[in-house]
Amino acid sequence: MPLTKMQQEYLQSCTHRYNVKCGATGSGKSYVDIAVTIPQRIMAAKGEGLLVMIGNTRSTLERNILEPMRALYTEDVVGSIRADNTAIIFGRKVYCLGADKSNSVSKIQGATFEWVYGDEVTTWAEPVFQMLKSRLRCPHSHFDGTCNPDSPSHWFKAFLDSEGIDIYRQDYTIWDGALLPEVVAQLEADYAGTVYYDRYIRGLWTKAEGLVYQAYQDAVEPRFGLIGEDGEPTFDGAAVSCDYGTQNAFAALLWVRAGGVWHVVKEYRYSGRDTGHQKTDADYVADMAAFLGDLPRDTPFIIDPSATSFHAAMRRAGLKVRKARNDVADGIREVASCMASGTVRYADDLPELAKEFAGYVWDAKASGDRPVKENDHLMDALRYGVATLRMYRQRAAYASPFEHRTEGDGCRNRP
Repeated sequence: MPLTKMQQEYLQSCTHRYNVKCGATGSGKSYVDIAVTIPQRIMAAKGEGLLVMIGNTRSTLERNILEPMRALYTEDVVGSIRADNTAIIFGRKVYCLGADKSNSVSKIQGATFEWVYGDEVTTWAEPVFQMLKSRLRCPHSHFDGTCNPDSPSHWFKAFLDSEGIDIYRQDYTIWDGALLPEVVAQLEADYAGTVYYDRYIRGLWTKAEGLVYQAYQDAVEPRFGLIGEDGEPTFDGAAVSCDYGTQNAFAALLWVRAGGVWHVVKEYRYSGRDTGHQKTDADYVADMAAFLGDLPRDTPFIIDPSATSFHAAMRRAGLKVRKARNDVADGIREVASCMASGTVRYADDLPELAKEFAGYVWDAKASGDRPVKENDHLMDALRYGVATLRMYRQRAAYASPFEHRTEGDGCRNRP
Protein backbone atom coordinates (compact mmCIF):
# COMPACT_ATOMS: atom_id res chain seq x y z
CA MET A 1 0.00 0.00 0.00
CA PRO A 2 1.26 3.54 -0.64
CA LEU A 3 2.92 5.33 2.25
CA THR A 4 1.99 8.86 3.23
CA LYS A 5 4.34 11.75 2.53
CA MET A 6 5.48 11.85 6.17
CA GLN A 7 6.16 8.11 6.21
CA GLN A 8 8.23 8.34 3.04
CA GLU A 9 10.23 11.23 4.50
CA TYR A 10 10.95 9.16 7.58
CA LEU A 11 12.34 6.25 5.59
CA GLN A 12 14.58 8.61 3.62
CA SER A 13 15.92 10.36 6.73
CA CYS A 14 16.05 7.81 9.58
CA THR A 15 19.80 7.34 9.37
CA HIS A 16 20.56 9.16 12.62
CA ARG A 17 21.42 7.65 15.97
CA TYR A 18 17.99 8.59 17.34
CA ASN A 19 15.00 8.65 14.98
CA VAL A 20 11.72 9.68 16.61
CA LYS A 21 8.19 10.25 15.36
CA CYS A 22 6.07 12.40 17.71
CA GLY A 23 2.49 13.45 17.32
CA ALA A 24 -1.18 12.73 17.03
CA THR A 25 -2.99 9.47 17.40
CA GLY A 26 -4.09 7.97 14.10
CA SER A 27 -1.33 9.70 12.12
CA GLY A 28 0.50 6.60 10.87
CA LYS A 29 3.57 6.81 13.10
CA SER A 30 3.68 3.10 13.92
CA TYR A 31 2.65 1.63 10.59
CA VAL A 32 5.80 2.64 8.71
CA ASP A 33 7.82 0.93 11.47
CA ILE A 34 5.65 -2.19 11.41
CA ALA A 35 5.79 -2.48 7.63
CA VAL A 36 9.30 -1.29 6.83
CA THR A 37 11.61 0.11 9.53
CA ILE A 38 11.60 -2.80 11.98
CA PRO A 39 12.08 -5.54 9.36
CA GLN A 40 14.89 -3.60 7.68
CA ARG A 41 16.73 -2.87 10.94
CA ILE A 42 16.52 -6.47 12.12
CA MET A 43 17.63 -8.02 8.85
CA ALA A 44 20.49 -5.52 8.47
CA ALA A 45 21.87 -6.12 11.98
CA LYS A 46 25.51 -7.23 12.09
CA GLY A 47 25.32 -9.18 15.33
CA GLU A 48 27.53 -6.81 17.30
CA GLY A 49 24.98 -6.12 20.02
CA LEU A 50 21.47 -6.93 21.20
CA LEU A 51 18.34 -6.18 19.21
CA VAL A 52 15.73 -4.76 21.60
CA MET A 53 12.09 -3.70 21.34
CA ILE A 54 10.56 -1.83 24.28
CA GLY A 55 6.99 -0.73 25.01
CA ASN A 56 5.21 0.68 28.03
CA THR A 57 4.63 -2.96 28.97
CA ARG A 58 5.21 -6.21 27.14
CA SER A 59 1.45 -6.41 26.59
CA THR A 60 1.26 -3.02 24.90
CA LEU A 61 4.29 -3.86 22.75
CA GLU A 62 2.55 -7.08 21.74
CA ARG A 63 -0.73 -5.32 20.98
CA ASN A 64 0.61 -2.21 19.27
CA ILE A 65 3.49 -3.64 17.27
CA LEU A 66 3.93 -7.42 17.20
CA GLU A 67 0.33 -8.40 16.46
CA PRO A 68 0.06 -6.04 13.46
CA MET A 69 3.44 -7.30 12.24
CA ARG A 70 2.16 -10.88 12.31
CA ALA A 71 -0.85 -9.79 10.28
CA LEU A 72 1.57 -8.60 7.59
CA TYR A 73 4.33 -11.20 7.81
CA THR A 74 2.72 -14.30 9.48
CA GLU A 75 3.46 -15.98 12.81
CA ASP A 76 6.32 -17.96 11.25
CA VAL A 77 8.21 -14.72 10.64
CA VAL A 78 7.18 -12.77 13.76
CA GLY A 79 7.27 -15.09 16.77
CA SER A 80 5.63 -14.78 20.17
CA ILE A 81 7.41 -13.39 23.23
CA ARG A 82 8.89 -16.27 25.22
CA ALA A 83 9.50 -16.68 28.95
CA ASP A 84 13.03 -15.29 28.60
CA ASN A 85 11.63 -12.00 27.16
CA THR A 86 12.81 -12.78 23.64
CA ALA A 87 11.06 -13.45 20.34
CA ILE A 88 12.39 -14.74 17.03
CA ILE A 89 11.60 -12.08 14.47
CA PHE A 90 12.84 -12.37 10.89
CA GLY A 91 15.11 -15.15 12.08
CA ARG A 92 16.87 -13.05 14.74
CA LYS A 93 16.55 -13.08 18.53
CA VAL A 94 14.97 -9.82 19.71
CA TYR A 95 14.54 -8.84 23.38
CA CYS A 96 10.97 -7.61 24.03
CA LEU A 97 10.54 -5.63 27.26
CA GLY A 98 8.30 -3.26 29.17
CA ALA A 99 9.55 0.09 30.48
CA ASP A 100 6.81 1.30 32.80
CA LYS A 101 8.86 0.64 35.94
CA SER A 102 12.35 1.83 36.77
CA ASN A 103 13.55 -1.68 37.61
CA SER A 104 12.90 -2.75 34.03
CA VAL A 105 16.48 -1.70 33.30
CA SER A 106 17.79 -4.70 35.23
CA LYS A 107 16.62 -7.04 32.49
CA ILE A 108 19.10 -5.70 29.95
CA GLN A 109 21.58 -3.73 32.04
CA GLY A 110 25.23 -4.08 31.03
CA ALA A 111 24.63 -5.18 27.43
CA THR A 112 25.52 -3.40 24.19
CA PHE A 113 22.55 -2.56 21.96
CA GLU A 114 22.90 -2.55 18.21
CA TRP A 115 19.32 -1.46 17.63
CA VAL A 116 16.41 -0.46 19.86
CA TYR A 117 12.80 0.16 18.96
CA GLY A 118 10.72 2.24 21.39
CA ASP A 119 6.92 2.31 21.42
CA GLU A 120 5.02 4.95 23.46
CA VAL A 121 8.26 6.41 24.84
CA THR A 122 6.55 9.14 26.87
CA THR A 123 4.93 6.41 29.01
CA TRP A 124 8.31 4.92 30.01
CA ALA A 125 10.09 5.31 33.30
CA GLU A 126 12.91 7.77 32.60
CA PRO A 127 15.72 5.55 34.01
CA VAL A 128 15.00 2.97 31.31
CA PHE A 129 15.70 5.49 28.56
CA GLN A 130 18.74 6.91 30.33
CA MET A 131 20.22 3.42 30.59
CA LEU A 132 19.38 2.73 26.96
CA LYS A 133 21.36 5.78 25.82
CA SER A 134 24.50 4.47 27.45
CA ARG A 135 24.11 1.09 25.71
CA LEU A 136 23.77 2.28 22.11
CA ARG A 137 27.53 2.02 21.68
CA CYS A 138 28.06 0.28 18.35
CA PRO A 139 29.31 2.69 15.67
CA HIS A 140 26.12 2.01 13.71
CA SER A 141 23.64 1.73 16.64
CA HIS A 142 20.17 3.17 16.01
CA PHE A 143 17.10 3.98 18.06
CA ASP A 144 13.70 4.22 16.34
CA GLY A 145 10.87 5.47 18.54
CA THR A 146 7.33 6.82 18.57
CA CYS A 147 5.38 8.82 21.11
CA ASN A 148 2.31 10.93 21.65
CA PRO A 149 3.07 14.42 22.99
CA ASP A 150 2.83 15.04 26.72
CA SER A 151 3.62 18.00 28.96
CA PRO A 152 6.24 20.47 27.65
CA SER A 153 8.24 19.69 30.81
CA HIS A 154 8.32 15.95 30.12
CA TRP A 155 11.81 14.43 30.31
CA PHE A 156 11.58 13.00 26.76
CA LYS A 157 10.68 16.43 25.35
CA ALA A 158 13.83 17.80 27.03
CA PHE A 159 15.87 15.07 25.34
CA LEU A 160 14.36 15.78 21.92
CA ASP A 161 15.10 19.49 22.29
CA SER A 162 18.68 18.99 23.46
CA GLU A 163 21.59 20.16 21.32
CA GLY A 164 24.62 18.19 20.26
CA ILE A 165 22.79 14.85 19.93
CA ASP A 166 22.26 13.14 16.58
CA ILE A 167 18.44 13.19 16.48
CA TYR A 168 16.03 13.06 13.55
CA ARG A 169 12.53 14.03 14.64
CA GLN A 170 9.18 14.25 12.91
CA ASP A 171 6.02 15.86 14.33
CA TYR A 172 2.67 14.53 13.08
CA THR A 173 -0.86 15.91 13.22
CA ILE A 174 -3.89 13.70 12.78
CA TRP A 175 -4.28 15.09 9.27
CA ASP A 176 -0.92 13.59 8.25
CA GLY A 177 -2.38 10.08 8.51
CA ALA A 178 -4.71 7.98 6.38
CA LEU A 179 -7.87 8.00 8.49
CA LEU A 180 -11.16 8.64 6.74
CA PRO A 181 -12.53 12.19 7.20
CA GLU A 182 -15.52 10.98 9.21
CA VAL A 183 -13.22 9.16 11.63
CA VAL A 184 -11.03 12.25 12.04
CA ALA A 185 -14.17 14.30 12.71
CA GLN A 186 -15.28 11.85 15.42
CA LEU A 187 -11.87 11.92 17.08
CA GLU A 188 -11.88 15.71 17.01
CA ALA A 189 -15.27 15.67 18.73
CA ASP A 190 -14.14 13.11 21.29
CA TYR A 191 -11.20 15.21 22.46
CA ALA A 192 -12.74 18.68 22.03
CA GLY A 193 -12.42 20.87 25.11
CA THR A 194 -9.59 18.86 26.67
CA VAL A 195 -5.80 19.04 26.77
CA TYR A 196 -5.84 15.87 24.67
CA TYR A 197 -7.16 17.75 21.63
CA ASP A 198 -3.90 19.65 21.31
CA ARG A 199 -1.86 16.51 21.97
CA TYR A 200 -3.72 13.74 20.13
CA ILE A 201 -5.18 15.81 17.28
CA ARG A 202 -2.76 18.69 16.70
CA GLY A 203 0.34 16.84 17.91
CA LEU A 204 1.44 19.57 20.32
CA TRP A 205 3.30 19.30 23.64
CA THR A 206 0.77 21.16 25.78
CA LYS A 207 0.59 21.83 29.51
CA ALA A 208 -2.52 20.62 31.33
CA GLU A 209 -4.16 23.62 33.02
CA GLY A 210 -7.44 24.51 34.71
CA LEU A 211 -10.30 22.04 35.04
CA VAL A 212 -9.44 18.43 34.33
CA TYR A 213 -12.87 17.82 32.78
CA GLN A 214 -13.58 21.14 31.12
CA ALA A 215 -16.81 19.97 29.48
CA TYR A 216 -18.23 18.12 32.50
CA GLN A 217 -21.46 20.14 32.45
CA ASP A 218 -22.22 18.83 28.95
CA ALA A 219 -22.51 15.30 30.37
CA VAL A 220 -25.19 16.09 32.96
CA GLU A 221 -28.75 14.80 32.39
CA PRO A 222 -32.10 14.50 34.19
CA ARG A 223 -32.26 11.41 36.40
CA PHE A 224 -32.26 8.24 34.31
CA GLY A 225 -35.33 6.14 35.14
CA LEU A 226 -34.48 2.55 35.99
CA ILE A 227 -37.97 1.18 35.33
CA GLY A 228 -39.98 1.89 32.18
CA GLU A 229 -43.71 2.46 31.84
CA ASP A 230 -44.14 -1.24 31.13
CA GLY A 231 -42.60 -2.11 34.50
CA GLU A 232 -39.48 -3.57 32.90
CA PRO A 233 -35.88 -2.40 33.55
CA THR A 234 -34.67 0.27 31.15
CA PHE A 235 -31.04 -0.84 31.35
CA ASP A 236 -29.05 -3.90 30.30
CA GLY A 237 -26.08 -3.71 32.67
CA ALA A 238 -25.05 -2.29 36.03
CA ALA A 239 -21.96 -1.86 38.21
CA VAL A 240 -20.69 0.04 41.24
CA SER A 241 -17.26 1.70 41.28
CA CYS A 242 -15.66 2.46 44.66
CA ASP A 243 -12.77 4.47 46.00
CA TYR A 244 -12.03 2.86 49.36
CA GLY A 245 -11.06 4.93 52.38
CA THR A 246 -11.06 4.66 56.16
CA GLN A 247 -10.05 8.08 57.50
CA ASN A 248 -10.13 9.41 53.94
CA ALA A 249 -13.52 9.46 52.29
CA PHE A 250 -15.11 6.29 50.94
CA ALA A 251 -16.85 7.06 47.65
CA ALA A 252 -19.03 4.99 45.33
CA LEU A 253 -21.00 5.50 42.12
CA LEU A 254 -23.83 3.33 40.78
CA TRP A 255 -23.75 2.86 37.01
CA VAL A 256 -26.38 1.49 34.62
CA ARG A 257 -25.97 0.91 30.90
CA ALA A 258 -28.61 1.51 28.25
CA GLY A 259 -28.18 1.75 24.50
CA GLY A 260 -24.39 1.83 24.71
CA VAL A 261 -24.39 4.73 27.19
CA TRP A 262 -23.35 4.40 30.85
CA HIS A 263 -25.34 6.54 33.30
CA VAL A 264 -24.26 7.43 36.84
CA VAL A 265 -27.53 7.35 38.77
CA LYS A 266 -26.51 7.30 42.44
CA GLU A 267 -23.65 8.44 44.68
CA TYR A 268 -22.29 7.51 48.10
CA ARG A 269 -19.68 9.41 50.09
CA TYR A 270 -18.64 9.00 53.72
CA SER A 271 -15.64 10.62 55.41
CA GLY A 272 -14.45 9.35 58.77
CA ARG A 273 -12.29 12.45 59.12
CA ASP A 274 -15.21 14.82 58.52
CA THR A 275 -17.65 13.00 60.80
CA GLY A 276 -15.20 12.03 63.52
CA HIS A 277 -16.33 8.40 63.32
CA GLN A 278 -14.38 5.81 61.35
CA LYS A 279 -16.39 3.01 59.78
CA THR A 280 -15.13 -0.57 59.59
CA ASP A 281 -14.98 -2.82 56.55
CA ALA A 282 -18.12 -4.55 57.85
CA ASP A 283 -19.91 -1.19 58.01
CA TYR A 284 -18.97 -0.39 54.42
CA VAL A 285 -20.02 -3.85 53.23
CA ALA A 286 -23.46 -3.26 54.75
CA ASP A 287 -23.62 0.21 53.20
CA MET A 288 -22.70 -1.14 49.76
CA ALA A 289 -25.27 -3.93 49.97
CA ALA A 290 -27.90 -1.26 50.76
CA PHE A 291 -26.51 0.99 48.01
CA LEU A 292 -27.37 -1.70 45.44
CA GLY A 293 -31.03 -1.38 46.31
CA ASP A 294 -33.07 -3.76 44.15
CA LEU A 295 -30.23 -4.54 41.75
CA PRO A 296 -28.98 -8.15 41.60
CA ARG A 297 -26.43 -9.24 44.21
CA ASP A 298 -24.05 -10.30 41.44
CA THR A 299 -23.69 -6.70 40.24
CA PRO A 300 -19.90 -6.15 40.15
CA PHE A 301 -18.18 -3.78 42.56
CA ILE A 302 -15.08 -2.21 40.99
CA ILE A 303 -12.62 -1.41 43.77
CA ASP A 304 -9.05 -0.10 43.94
CA PRO A 305 -6.80 -3.20 43.89
CA SER A 306 -4.89 -1.99 46.96
CA ALA A 307 -7.99 -2.35 49.19
CA THR A 308 -7.38 -6.06 49.76
CA SER A 309 -9.07 -6.33 53.17
CA PHE A 310 -12.24 -4.75 51.80
CA HIS A 311 -12.17 -7.05 48.76
CA ALA A 312 -12.12 -10.04 51.10
CA ALA A 313 -14.93 -8.66 53.27
CA MET A 314 -17.12 -8.01 50.23
CA ARG A 315 -16.56 -11.53 48.89
CA ARG A 316 -17.36 -13.07 52.26
CA ALA A 317 -20.67 -11.24 52.11
CA GLY A 318 -21.41 -12.79 48.74
CA LEU A 319 -20.81 -9.62 46.70
CA LYS A 320 -18.92 -9.68 43.40
CA VAL A 321 -15.61 -7.78 43.28
CA ARG A 322 -13.48 -6.67 40.34
CA LYS A 323 -10.08 -5.03 40.71
CA ALA A 324 -10.07 -1.56 39.21
CA ARG A 325 -7.77 -0.43 36.46
CA ASN A 326 -6.21 2.51 38.24
CA ASP A 327 -3.74 4.21 35.90
CA VAL A 328 -4.47 7.90 36.47
CA ALA A 329 -3.35 9.36 33.13
CA ASP A 330 -5.09 6.77 30.97
CA GLY A 331 -8.20 6.85 33.12
CA ILE A 332 -8.56 10.64 32.92
CA ARG A 333 -8.12 10.58 29.16
CA GLU A 334 -10.76 7.86 28.84
CA VAL A 335 -13.25 9.69 31.06
CA ALA A 336 -12.77 12.93 29.09
CA SER A 337 -13.26 11.10 25.78
CA CYS A 338 -16.37 9.27 27.01
CA MET A 339 -18.02 12.43 28.30
CA ALA A 340 -17.22 14.27 25.07
CA SER A 341 -18.64 11.45 22.92
CA GLY A 342 -21.77 11.06 25.07
CA THR A 343 -21.05 7.51 26.24
CA VAL A 344 -20.88 8.62 29.91
CA ARG A 345 -23.62 10.71 31.50
CA TYR A 346 -24.46 11.56 35.11
CA ALA A 347 -27.66 12.58 36.85
CA ASP A 348 -28.32 16.20 37.78
CA ASP A 349 -29.24 15.31 41.40
CA LEU A 350 -25.79 14.12 42.52
CA PRO A 351 -24.48 17.14 44.48
CA GLU A 352 -21.23 15.58 45.74
CA LEU A 353 -20.21 14.45 42.26
CA ALA A 354 -21.02 17.86 40.77
CA LYS A 355 -18.98 19.55 43.51
CA GLU A 356 -15.94 17.39 42.79
CA PHE A 357 -16.18 18.00 39.03
CA ALA A 358 -16.16 21.77 39.64
CA GLY A 359 -13.06 21.57 41.85
CA TYR A 360 -11.06 18.92 40.00
CA VAL A 361 -8.12 20.87 38.54
CA TRP A 362 -4.64 20.20 37.21
CA ASP A 363 -1.80 20.84 39.63
CA ALA A 364 0.04 23.88 38.27
CA LYS A 365 3.09 23.10 40.43
CA ALA A 366 3.53 19.52 39.18
CA SER A 367 6.21 18.74 36.62
CA GLY A 368 3.80 16.60 34.60
CA ASP A 369 0.07 15.94 34.33
CA ARG A 370 -1.22 15.52 37.85
CA PRO A 371 -4.57 16.61 39.32
CA VAL A 372 -4.63 18.31 42.69
CA LYS A 373 -5.25 15.58 45.28
CA GLU A 374 -8.07 17.21 47.22
CA ASN A 375 -11.72 16.15 47.45
CA ASP A 376 -11.27 13.77 44.53
CA HIS A 377 -12.65 10.46 45.83
CA LEU A 378 -15.69 10.40 43.57
CA MET A 379 -13.41 11.43 40.70
CA ASP A 380 -11.32 8.34 41.42
CA ALA A 381 -14.45 6.16 41.54
CA LEU A 382 -15.58 7.65 38.22
CA ARG A 383 -12.22 6.87 36.63
CA TYR A 384 -12.22 3.30 37.97
CA GLY A 385 -15.64 2.67 36.45
CA VAL A 386 -14.84 4.07 33.02
CA ALA A 387 -11.44 2.39 32.74
CA THR A 388 -12.39 -1.02 34.14
CA LEU A 389 -15.66 -1.37 32.23
CA ARG A 390 -13.88 -0.20 29.05
CA MET A 391 -16.50 2.44 28.34
CA TYR A 392 -14.28 4.33 25.92
CA ARG A 393 -14.32 3.56 22.22
CA GLN A 394 -12.33 0.49 21.25
CA ARG A 395 -12.68 0.48 17.47
CA ALA A 396 -9.36 0.12 15.65
CA ALA A 397 -9.52 3.60 14.18
CA TYR A 398 -9.44 5.16 17.65
CA ALA A 399 -5.95 3.93 18.42
CA SER A 400 -3.92 4.29 15.27
CA PRO A 401 -4.81 4.15 11.58
CA PHE A 402 -2.98 0.87 11.09
CA GLU A 403 -2.97 -0.79 14.51
CA HIS A 404 -5.57 -3.34 15.69
CA ARG A 405 -6.95 -3.57 12.15
CA THR A 406 -10.40 -5.07 11.71
CA GLU A 407 -12.98 -4.87 8.96
CA GLY A 408 -14.50 -1.41 8.74
CA ASP A 409 -11.88 0.18 10.95
CA GLY A 410 -12.05 3.56 9.28
CA CYS A 411 -8.80 3.42 7.27
CA ARG A 412 -8.52 4.43 3.63
CA ASN A 413 -5.69 2.04 2.93
CA ARG A 414 -5.16 -1.46 4.22
CA PRO A 415 -1.95 -3.49 4.15
